[in-house]
Amino acid sequence: MDDAAIQATGLVKHFGETVAVDGVNLVVQRGQVLGLLGPNGAGKTTMVRMLATLTRPDAGAAKVGGHDVIEQAHEVRGKIGLTGQFASIDDRLTGRENLFLIGRLLGFTRAQARSRAAELLNRFQLDDAADRPAQSYSGGMRRRLDLAASLVGQPEILFLDEPSTGLDPRARRQLWTLIRELVSDGVTVLLTTQYLDEADTLADEIVVIDHGKVIAAGTPEAIKRRIGARTLVLGLVDSTRLDLAATILAGVSGQDPDRQGERLSVSLSGHSMLPALIRALDESGIEVDELVLKDPSLDEVFLSLTGQPAPPETMNPEAS
Repeated sequence: MDDAAIQATGLVKHFGETVAVDGVNLVVQRGQVLGLLGPNGAGKTTMVRMLATLTRPDAGAAKVGGHDVIEQAHEVRGKIGLTGQFASIDDRLTGRENLFLIGRLLGFTRAQARSRAAELLNRFQLDDAADRPAQSYSGGMRRRLDLAASLVGQPEILFLDEPSTGLDPRARRQLWTLIRELVSDGVTVLLTTQYLDEADTLADEIVVIDHGKVIAAGTPEAIKRRIGARTLVLGLVDSTRLDLAATILAGVSGQDPDRQGERLSVSLSGHSMLPALIRALDESGIEVDELVLKDPSLDEVFLSLTGQPAPPETMNPEAS
């Protein structure tokens, strides 16, 4: 795993008597998105802060971009960008001035800083608002500007800590598109989020943490398959035969099917159930219009793993 963009082994962080991160291991391959999921206070933001060299681990080791986060913190900072839970831009400056200032702080010449600012304003569709104070921007525009600010130095690795907090659905989807474009350009992303649809949409791999410990890891599909049974959804050509189909489905599955409108659904138990159901329906002359196998949702996985429902979109960001 020496070529991994991010590699952490046994990371630990205490705040007084509280163990915020308790022996976490994770690996993010170059050019991938890793989604870090967990309830409030699980340790997600603390993980990001340690990997971004903002907080020193109490134990364990981590490399980011091939550099040790403790011994080579300066080199790590040269390879990363960070967008936190709240926009870090200066409200009194214009969008252009914010990006220009960051470029100058990174050592760009004035011409280089102007050029990079113009490039990012165009890419993030902020040209029309470039010379307006950032305080006049909408929430979605502010997040786009904040993301642009984290990319001024052309980082190889990007930490996105709750990037879509407070955004409306349209702004969230615009942000997702921008993240996909960055990944297609080769940027590696570590994404913390409480929006399970966000992780399902963007992440190649997911790590779920709770009380500072990793409790599940893998692709979204693998985690969903491991945690819960698949659901079989059945629709008929002739909906007047739903009662008979429900009786057949109950007999094959040993469960009372759920009925929603003109669809029946039941948990799929075992590999033999589906062929048996198809044979029974065929023998009864029931024509199938729809037969779908659905994996459990990430919301169901989250509940199964943590014992808590997925956080609502109005939930406050975690403090640690």
